[in-house]
Amino acid sequence: MIPGATATVEALYRAEWGRIVATLIKLVGDFDLAEDSAQEAFAAAVDQWSVDGVPDNPRAWIIQTARNKAIDRIRRQARFSEKVDVHELELAAATPEPGATMDEIPDDRLRLIFTCCHPAIALESQVALTLRTLCGLETDEIARAFLVTPVTMAQRLVRAKRKIRDARIPYVIPDVHKMPERLDAVLTAIYLVFNEGYLATRGQTLIRADLCREAIRLGTLVRTLMAPGVPAEATGLLALMLLHDARRDARFDTAGDLVLLEDQDRTLWDREQIDEALRLVNEAMGANAGPFTIQAAIAAAHCRAVRAEDTDWRTIASLYGLLEQVQPSPVIRLNRAVAVAMVDGPAAGLELVESLAATKDLEEYHLLHAARAELLRRLGSRAEAAVSYRRALQLVTNESERRYLERRLLDVEP
Repeated sequence: MIPGATATVEALYRAEWGRIVATLIKLVGDFDLAEDSAQEAFAAAVDQWSVDGVPDNPRAWIIQTARNKAIDRIRRQARFSEKVDVHELELAAATPEPGATMDEIPDDRLRLIFTCCHPAIALESQVALTLRTLCGLETDEIARAFLVTPVTMAQRLVRAKRKIRDARIPYVIPDVHKMPERLDAVLTAIYLVFNEGYLATRGQTLIRADLCREAIRLGTLVRTLMAPGVPAEATGLLALMLLHDARRDARFDTAGDLVLLEDQDRTLWDREQIDEALRLVNEAMGANAGPFTIQAAIAAAHCRAVRAEDTDWRTIASLYGLLEQVQPSPVIRLNRAVAVAMVDGPAAGLELVESLAATKDLEEYHLLHAARAELLRRLGSRAEAAVSYRRALQLVTNESERRYLERRLLDVEP
């Protein structure tokens, strides 16, 4: 047995799932078949690579294997028997050889996003389907992001895939004049891909840099495709991602533990990237700024502060108020409460958090309880803070965040 094969497969799954599935969907024309074949190929890799070693191009090996498994599935289904020869010819012609670099493959991931965000698909399903196929997130993880039950999310995903199949929605990037009708959903999908990279739902590490880079690349590509009339929100989204990503190296310590913004070593921030993003914020910001642009302006206010104590929290709280008007949501209200606490004190912020908690909208959202615990700690209510920290620990799924909350709980426990 060759050691390390399983770890290699797991790393490839995390880094390349979206690229692999996007390519397979283009080849086989069916979301479920592509996903199932990819899963089978990864399972086969664990067994074969443990014996034969990791191939020179693991990603191409997975695609080739998944392509063969897809053909096998088509063969086994009698209703597709007349299509087998056609599929085999198409797949053989379109699939790169295992030794190919694959750098010349067209951007199947952007095609995937535009396909998932077709206006014929229900709006609440468009972004969710993108996250499932591009990021490989599990249904319960996506459900958590949308604050719905896993059963509800599973039903949405099934309906969305069925709609793409039955309506024969093409797997293409639309013409420029058709892009605006899909743009909001496409930008939201890219943003949530970045969010999963910026704060991974599960796992030992806080950050998935591969997803962050991919989201930034896709955001840049969307702006390029829509030039010269680039919508402000596309610019605002790119600025937002660049600003957050510029702080990446300061967000965790050498042990991989979370470092809060106020405690970060700001000399580790990528100032060149911040300057680039600030120019984009100035370009996007206007009288009718959208939610991504406003969020970018908030991130810019943080990044302009050389020291944590220099942060313009009053401006940030005001921007969150504007964001809540443009895009009302309980998560935005929670963020505004935290900003208000920095301006008017923890009691003022806690009042807003308690009113939000009373609605039960974020009852299963660990950051609500973490924020409440932090404000109670600052007010000296250590016992109550401990209760909220424990509740946050029951809900958190990322191990780096869990370790941070455990340390906070130890600070307030008697």
